[in-house]
Amino acid sequence: MAAVPPLVTRFAPSPTGFLHLGHAHSALAGWRRARAAGGRFLLRLEDIDPGRCRPDFADAIQEDLAWLGLDWDGPVRVQSAHLAEYRAALEALTAQGLLYPCFCTRAEIAREVAAAASAPHGPDGPLYPGICRRLSDDERQARLAAGEAHALRLDMARALARVPPLSFAEEGEGRIGCDPARFGDAVLARKDAPASYHLCVTHDDALQGVTLVTRGVDLKPATDLHRLLQALMGWPEPAYAHHPLLTDAAGRRLAKRDRAATLRDLRASGASPAAVRAMAGWPD
Repeated sequence: MAAVPPLVTRFAPSPTGFLHLGHAHSALAGWRRARAAGGRFLLRLEDIDPGRCRPDFADAIQEDLAWLGLDWDGPVRVQSAHLAEYRAALEALTAQGLLYPCFCTRAEIAREVAAAASAPHGPDGPLYPGICRRLSDDERQARLAAGEAHALRLDMARALARVPPLSFAEEGEGRIGCDPARFGDAVLARKDAPASYHLCVTHDDALQGVTLVTRGVDLKPATDLHRLLQALMGWPEPAYAHHPLLTDAAGRRLAKRDRAATLRDLRASGASPAAVRAMAGWPD
């Protein structure tokens, strides 16, 4: 009988602000599962957006998690130190004929969507209408040679033709069928960032041997696209456990943009780590 691989979970925040209770809930979900199973818990900093991520927030994340009582196995993976790996993944998809350059601005896309009689929508809003997918190879090469700024999009129809029907294992629900097409021609590299969240998170989960992805239910739809990338790249499939989101008194999810109370605020008010863990939904 083959040995069961050890449980490996991870917490992968973006250093765009200080951690709040919602982050603490998510980090503790993965940490507790790994420690209960004698497995490994990894910390990853998803800092590929240079316009929003800051080193002081990255330092604060590690300090706050340690104060909360969490430890992690191995070095922290900092995505901005591994851009060559993401480029290699993009090149592999390009070699399969699955990526194309998109020169559109947001305004051009918005005008095209507005002109459509019925623009389809996906989890992230209106789907890209395929403007640059219809460009000839000669025009693409000329615009690339001219140095025009561009994103890289996944040709969804071609990608789906390469894989069988997809599903994922959700803890407590069994296997759930995937519908990656609802994302349309998703962006995998942007003009202002070398690779997208979807590509980097899927690449890193495979590279780091993550066997159980614990994250908020708001990211559950993205699993459809992540499973597609896993299938296209031959990456292993982890299991998933999407947890409910913490909300404030008004029922709104805790978010940085709404200035949710941070762990630093709670520390400054005199709260203990045990009290904060309880507020985050994990009483000792």
